[in-house]
Amino acid sequence: MITFGVKWTSQVAWLLCALSVSLAANATKVVTDLSGVRGFNYTPASSNYTPGSEEGFPGFWSTNAATVERDLEYAKNQLNLNQVRVFIPFSAWAANKPRFREHLVQFVRACHERSIGVMLVLYPDPLIIDALPEADSRRLLGEWVEDLVRTVGQEPGLAFWDAANEPDNLGYPVHNLPKERIQRSMELAKWMADTIHRLDKNTPVTIGCTYVACMEELSSFVDVLSYHDYSPTRAEIRANINQAKEFAAKVHKPVFNTEMSCIGRANPYDIALQEYQQAGMGWYVFELMITQYWGNLHGVFYPNGTVRDPSITAAILGLFRNRGPNIVLENPDREGWVTRSVAEGRKWLDDPAPDWSKGLDIAETEANLLEAAQLIAMREPPTRTVDLLRAGKPDIQALQAAIRKFVAILEPYQKK
Repeated sequence: MITFGVKWTSQVAWLLCALSVSLAANATKVVTDLSGVRGFNYTPASSNYTPGSEEGFPGFWSTNAATVERDLEYAKNQLNLNQVRVFIPFSAWAANKPRFREHLVQFVRACHERSIGVMLVLYPDPLIIDALPEADSRRLLGEWVEDLVRTVGQEPGLAFWDAANEPDNLGYPVHNLPKERIQRSMELAKWMADTIHRLDKNTPVTIGCTYVACMEELSSFVDVLSYHDYSPTRAEIRANINQAKEFAAKVHKPVFNTEMSCIGRANPYDIALQEYQQAGMGWYVFELMITQYWGNLHGVFYPNGTVRDPSITAAILGLFRNRGPNIVLENPDREGWVTRSVAEGRKWLDDPAPDWSKGLDIAETEANLLEAAQLIAMREPPTRTVDLLRAGKPDIQALQAAIRKFVAILEPYQKK
């Protein structure tokens, strides 16, 4: 049995049901089930990636190893994730090949040590596709792929090659790339998949399509099927899952989702994860860290290990909010705490010489009531407001504004 870089421990029993594989002599590993894949896309939070910038992706591969290993610890120890998908840019390789090789091997081995399999996404950079004649670009890309295979093709931590990321992507957010550009990307994806297969006879190849239709078109060029899903409704998510599963069964190849969850595309982590987990399809969230470029739309962890939204981490662990008819609404004033806090807040606001410390205690109590009873949106947590006030110099006007806001929200929840 091939383990895809996963050590044989009780923590990776998922391998028995998720990555059932066999290996024929000089043949690609045959993957029959990907349902146990719990993956993440990864870029360090410190990366300075900007679309179209040659200085962007390379920042990943010069990141301090301790930072990368810390992030992998978050993935493994906090969330029990078992696969990582990471972009391999041509420009980073070309800029400093020896350093890139060294860091790539370090990364794959660091993942392997933590029982995390690695999917390497080949990213040729638009410059290579658009600025050079096809013969020249493919010669360079062939040298790149050959070097990557030589560098990590035999590493036990390598699980998959992704020959192309979203070759069918029409361009976010306006979808205005010309059809000719998309067709060139699709043809290049086929060529890249064939090139990897020629150079690496062992590691399964996929292509991370934006849509299921692309996955279907490119199915004969890959060993496992994958697509991305940022759908805004449960019905659309389910339709994509069903379509993907039906096609996978038809061509006798396993399928998983290699990108999902985006705050700004009405695709919440907890809803998307619930649908994919209930459907029994493997997945990779986008992405582990809250980064400089994508951080306001994607990401789970801040560098210090705190999280943006605990519902995301809960969903990754299989715990979901009750949205059914049988919920029990919170009663924050059952013991009179809301009534007392509102009264104390009003009294403090009416004081011509309010006490700073007393006001902070009132504000903290109100903030805790608001958060514990889910009475307020958590985009700007009230407790964060209080913590910042405590950490700064006394600012009575700012504290008055906070208490006034908290009292106004709490008032309707007083016992009548």
